Formats: sequence, structure tokens, C-alpha cells
Amino acid sequence: MHETRSAFFRTLVSCLLLLGQTAGQTHSQDSTQDSGTRLRVETTLIQIPVTVTDSFNRFVLGLQKDDFHLFEDGVEQNIARFSGEDAPISVGLVFDESGSIGHKLQTSQAAVAQFMKTMGTDDEAFLVEFSDNAKLSVGFTSYPAEIQKALTAAQPAGLTAMLDGINLGLREMKEARNSRKAMVVISDGGDNHSRYTAAQIEALVRAADVQVYAMGVFEPMVSLGLSPEEVSGPRLLSEIATQTGGRAFAATLVGDLPSVAARIAVELRNQYVLGYYPKNQTHDGKYRKVEVNVSQPSGVSPLKPHWRQGYYAPGG
Repeated sequence: MHETRSAFFRTLVSCLLLLGQTAGQTHSQDSTQDSGTRLRVETTLIQIPVTVTDSFNRFVLGLQKDDFHLFEDGVEQNIARFSGEDAPISVGLVFDESGSIGHKLQTSQAAVAQFMKTMGTDDEAFLVEFSDNAKLSVGFTSYPAEIQKALTAAQPAGLTAMLDGINLGLREMKEARNSRKAMVVISDGGDNHSRYTAAQIEALVRAADVQVYAMGVFEPMVSLGLSPEEVSGPRLLSEIATQTGGRAFAATLVGDLPSVAARIAVELRNQYVLGYYPKNQTHDGKYRKVEVNVSQPSGVSPLKPHWRQGYYAPGG
């Protein structure tokens, strides 16, 4: 009995020593890496797409990770992942076919066709159409012809529920299979029939990990015949896009739309993606403001970065 009891205690001591060694290794690993392995399991990787242009609005390629400095609420973050390569993308097209589009419909369709020519085999896209109401016409597909076929039936009529269209697009984007996500809104921006308000949609796009671009189909100059919504349309589209790191491009001449579409497509293919694990681990659900600075190389015209301006932290 005494030998059995001694063997038991020897086994127990060995187990306790082993556990102590394991705990010490884990603690050492965490303290050595500081915000390393354990932290990365518990926190979410935040990805910030960044487009860099020069003073001539040309894309600047070839920058390295050390050329970027990223701040969250004024605190510089460590860039854990960096990519300057074209990666598969999931795109949502939100298309205005309300009465205010009128004679601009065919050119808008041509702009979508131009954009779809840039789709790669690993890309995917969906189509939301809106007038009085918003509807998902084509779910995610890798076949551009399906979207172009759906648009051939479009007829301009009714009021403009653009904000409802953006909301529906954000909901559909949750089904995206690619980590890079963008929505392109083709509209005159003159919303006058949405259930959602501009403030609500701006809050939703700030919370979503989706870049929003806009092809603004605007009149060449302010006319007495335009509604207040149409006059404020360019500003509304710009505000929504800027929140997400996207941009709003105006086509004051209808014939400019296809070139605007090509510009957006090229921009999406020439982005840097900065990934970081936030130093602030508080799960308070608050909005975190992000700022990106780019080092200015000598002999190059001033660089201007465009980036996703922030995100909402997880809730408690």
C-alpha cells in the first residue's frame, strides 16, 4: 500500500511540474511576442484598402510596407500584412433606372458593360436595380453576361430609391466569397423615395467592410428644372463613397460614363491593402478613426492616399 501511494504522489508531482513548464512556455511566448500569437487569435484583422495617386491623379505603384504609416485614433499601429497585388474581388453594381435617368440610361448600361470587361475569372458580381423600389436582379455570379442581359430590360420610370438600393447591396455583400469587396453606384444621386435616410446609410457603410464607388450621372450645370434632391445628389454620393475609401466620379457629359467606369475598375486593380491588429482591444462598439500617411519619395510629385476612414469595434 505504501509503494502504491508513493507511486501515486510521484506521478502527481511529475504532472504538476509538466503543467508548470507548459504554462511558463506559454507565458514566455506571449510576453516575448507582446501582441503576437495569442493576441492575433483574439482580435480581428482590420484591412484598409489604400489608393495612392500623384498630383496628376495617376496611380502610384511600387510602394513598400515601410512607406506607409497607419494610425487608429491617433495611435500608430503595426502593419502586420501588406499587399500591393491585384486580388480577386466581389463587386456589387447598384443601378439607377428611375425616371430622372431618362436619356442617360443607355450610356449607363454601356458604362456597366465597360466595367464588366475588367472582371477576372475569380471575381464575382451582383446587380441591384432601383427606381421606386430596390430589387436584387442578379445574385453573385462570375458570368458578366448575366448582368448585362438583365440590364437590357431596364426602362427609366418612377422615383429614385437610391439609399434603399445601397442598403440592399450591403446586405447582399454579406454573401461575398472574396475578402476584397466593393460596390459601384450608378445614379444621378437624386434620392426622393427611400425608406432609409442618408444618415442611416452613411452609418451602415461605415460599419461595412465594403468600398463604395459612385458613377455620378449629373447634368452639366445646375438647372432651374432640377429638384433639390438632384442638386444635392453629387454631394450625397461623394460623402457616402469617401467614408469607405472609395470615390465619387462625376460624368457631367453622358459620354464620359464609360471612361469613368474604366477609371474605377483600374483603381480597384491598383490598390494597396494594409492589415493590422488594433492595439486597442476594447470591445466597446465605438467607431475607430483610421488615418494613413505615405512617405514622400524625392523627385516625385506630391502623393495623395485615399483610404477607408474607420470601422466599428466589436461590441462588448
